[in-house]
Amino acid sequence: MARLYDTYKKDIAKAMAAKYNLTNPMAIPKLSKIVVNMGVGRATQDKAVLEAAVETLSRITGQKPLVTKAKTSVSSFRLREGNDIGCKVTLRGRRMYEFLDRLISIALPRIRDFRGVNPNSFDGHGNYSLGMAEQVVFPEIDADRIQHTQGMDITIVTTAASDEQARELLKAFGMPFRQPAKAS
Repeated sequence: MARLYDTYKKDIAKAMAAKYNLTNPMAIPKLSKIVVNMGVGRATQDKAVLEAAVETLSRITGQKPLVTKAKTSVSSFRLREGNDIGCKVTLRGRRMYEFLDRLISIALPRIRDFRGVNPNSFDGHGNYSLGMAEQVVFPEIDADRIQHTQGMDITIVTTAASDEQARELLKAFGMPFRQPAKAS
């Protein structure tokens, strides 16, 4: 069983229900899925870059990524409709909680000059997105074997009714939100 899932079941769900006065257990905010996306713009010129990104993403998430294709042609980017331009993974269940645990407790603290994630990156529907500049912060990746650093976008989808509920849920999981700067 995933550590964060046990914590959610034992503590977080009860605390969220009490804080927001929710009597229906289905109304308590919870994680729905986590989508990890790597856009590989150089994949049009070099297929090896895309293959490396797919291999990296599968190591990080423990699941085989789906290769994404361009929806439209953009001549200035030398991009044709149907070209492979990235990869993504949708995590649910046990793998989702294990990935979130590794993200919060291992990967984010390894970022250089890390002061916390942006507390305002919610979309208005209770979903949180964050971008990472490089994949080397994950312990599954050997920095010596990486030819190209590759960033990724991570979207955490919740069932929360508002951004405030989603922020409280992620805080309860241990998400290190940045503190607002104090005026002096």
